[in-house]
Amino acid sequence: MRQPAIPPASAPTPYSDAALPRLYVPEEVAAVLGCSAWWVKDRVRRRLIPFTRVGRAYRFTGEHLAEIIRMHEARPASPQQHPAAARAPKPPTPHPSPPPAVPTARLRARSPRRARESQFGTAA
Repeated sequence: MRQPAIPPASAPTPYSDAALPRLYVPEEVAAVLGCSAWWVKDRVRRRLIPFTRVGRAYRFTGEHLAEIIRMHEARPASPQQHPAAARAPKPPTPHPSPPPAVPTARLRARSPRRARESQFGTAA
């Protein structure tokens, strides 16, 4: 029977320690983001942030962490105005006329419960 060839000890492995990404646990990611581990796990469960699943555990790479930060980055809604333009007085705008009145039905209050019960003669 022929045995499989065993590579020599000096042969390079497909993955060296330098090529493997570091995996972070949710508690470490939460510490970096300044939030709770519960928040991180909740977002993972709802598939709102990127992650890797190893067995039943959630793990994150440095790329995942960077992407999470980019996803939650806030940008200004519009470019800032020039300070001189901000100080210029704005022309007055005319007040719009009120909307036309819509006829509504007049509501009528119901009679109190005690009065209705005695009216129908319910026995207690």
